[in-house]
Amino acid sequence: MKHLLYMLAVSVLIVFLCFMFIKLVARQGKEYELPDFRGVALTELERENPLSLKYVVIDSVYDAEKEGGIVIQQDPKPGTMVKTRRKVYVTVTTFAPADVVLPELSNMTVRSAVSALEAAGLRCGRLRFVDSPYRNVILECTSKGKMVYAGEKMNQNDVVDLTVGMGETPTGTRVPFVIGQLPAKARRGILSASLNVGQEHFEGVTDRSSAVCYRLNPDYTGVTRYPLGTYVDVWYCDASEEDVERIISNFKVDSSQIFNNELELYDDYYTIDDDPDFDDGWDW
Repeated sequence: MKHLLYMLAVSVLIVFLCFMFIKLVARQGKEYELPDFRGVALTELERENPLSLKYVVIDSVYDAEKEGGIVIQQDPKPGTMVKTRRKVYVTVTTFAPADVVLPELSNMTVRSAVSALEAAGLRCGRLRFVDSPYRNVILECTSKGKMVYAGEKMNQNDVVDLTVGMGETPTGTRVPFVIGQLPAKARRGILSASLNVGQEHFEGVTDRSSAVCYRLNPDYTGVTRYPLGTYVDVWYCDASEEDVERIISNFKVDSSQIFNNELELYDDYYTIDDDPDFDDGWDW
């Protein structure tokens, strides 16, 4: 009986020590709020690292407006409770743009060309519409004022301007609904609608990459058509996920000016009667 009691006591002691060891190694109960590393240089993070975090670079993106080695995304997100020596996966900016190849854009539609440029690591700049029987078809590509051709090497994130056919019978286009979207997606939506991105306003914005669109000029109506290539000014603001939902839900269309705006814009462009697809709006 005495030996059985000894064995039981030793077993309990071993189990207790095992649990204490696991608690010590796993650092249970010791969690810290993860700071926001976006906009901070990776070298600075590694130099000042009180939580002994391990930074793992999973991707790099060229940004002409930022220096190389700047964190632009992180996982876990800021505010997450983590333990010391946790791995943090980051995306940083590169120090120099990579070489990319201009894809074949001839005879593509504007929407397809914008997607192809983005997939190739390039940016679509200005859309210039010219007289041509081929409506909404890419005719020429230029960059920095010079003609560029498919297969030509360019720097990543270079801007490519597109010359587009107007078509035999010009027709207008509607401003897309990009309220609540990030800058990159908002620009893509505007360009894909055969419109140009005008002035972009970032007053009070701390991080442009995570700002969202809350206002347009001309504004979205869902009905009003504008001449191809019209410039659309965009306003951005900082917003959380809850703020984005609020911005979208609070957005209202000023229907009192829809028809008048359409008449005024089309007067210098072409007559409304020339557009067989024009909806006069009287069914509202």
